[in-house]
Amino acid sequence: MAKKTVKSCHIGARKSARDRLQGFLEVFSKEDDVLVCINADPDALACALAIKRILRYRVKSVVVAHPNEIRRLNNVAMVERLKIRLERLGNVKVQDFSKKVLVDSQPCHLPVFEKISFDAIIDHHPISGEFESAFVDIRPQYGACSTMLVEYLRAGNMKPSVALATALFYAIKVDTQDFSKQSVLADGISFRYLFNIANRNLVKKFELTDLRRSELKYFNIALNNLIYTKGRYYTHLGKVRSPDILVNIADFLNHVDEIDWVLVSGVHGEKLVVIFRCDGYRKSAGKLAERIFADVGSAGGHKEAARAEVPLKNLSLGEKEFTTKTLKRLATRYMK
Repeated sequence: MAKKTVKSCHIGARKSARDRLQGFLEVFSKEDDVLVCINADPDALACALAIKRILRYRVKSVVVAHPNEIRRLNNVAMVERLKIRLERLGNVKVQDFSKKVLVDSQPCHLPVFEKISFDAIIDHHPISGEFESAFVDIRPQYGACSTMLVEYLRAGNMKPSVALATALFYAIKVDTQDFSKQSVLADGISFRYLFNIANRNLVKKFELTDLRRSELKYFNIALNNLIYTKGRYYTHLGKVRSPDILVNIADFLNHVDEIDWVLVSGVHGEKLVVIFRCDGYRKSAGKLAERIFADVGSAGGHKEAARAEVPLKNLSLGEKEFTTKTLKRLATRYMK
């Protein structure tokens, strides 16, 4: 199959689920060793499991690998309870695999992905950058990439196991925030299909496991450093054990009445991580993140939620420390 360069549109927008599935399967042969790459989160994990199911008996082997450390407790619980087999991307030899698949992400999302030539890419995030792949299915209007994989499974008459259905069901809940975020009818159809197959009690376990006792101190730091101005909250936490606590705090502050924007930042390793939240109405967290940080790091996301990661060395702070006031000053330049 000839490779295609994707710039600003997705491939196969008008094709049926069966056509997409067939196009995906045509990429592989019986002798292939397949590497599925993900930036591990519930949606990516569920999609990887679905791809393993789809390729079962069709290829020699399938390995799922991720570059990021899984720290968020919900995700740890999901991996452990569903017994999801994973490898760290740095521990595998990419050249040993005849075919590579990227799911719930795009090559430009992470530098490590840019170095890999992918044979198939399946994603639901807004298209960014240019890349080549034999098979591309990117549908930004979908609320979850897992919805797309459910369509693949159903098109191939492959009923998911309880474990796979549970993963996909949870992923759609998470990525659509229980359908309070952008979603399409297809998300609801896939969710309803999974409803009677998934173990919903197990899903509750995943949802409730999201905070360590040791992380409560960060809420105190966040509130002490909080700056409010013109319906916007800014706070910088300094060094954090995991960027996931920034997400928890941003979501917490986003619950406050009359708040239009929430920006929460912290330092993890040698990087500044910034989490953006807004209501997505005449605003775009993803575009704001890109405007502020794309030139010095990686940044992007959806209208209502986004993230930026910037090496500290790229910030040109000199001897100064990054503070909440620094965050506010950077953001204010690009906000109306």
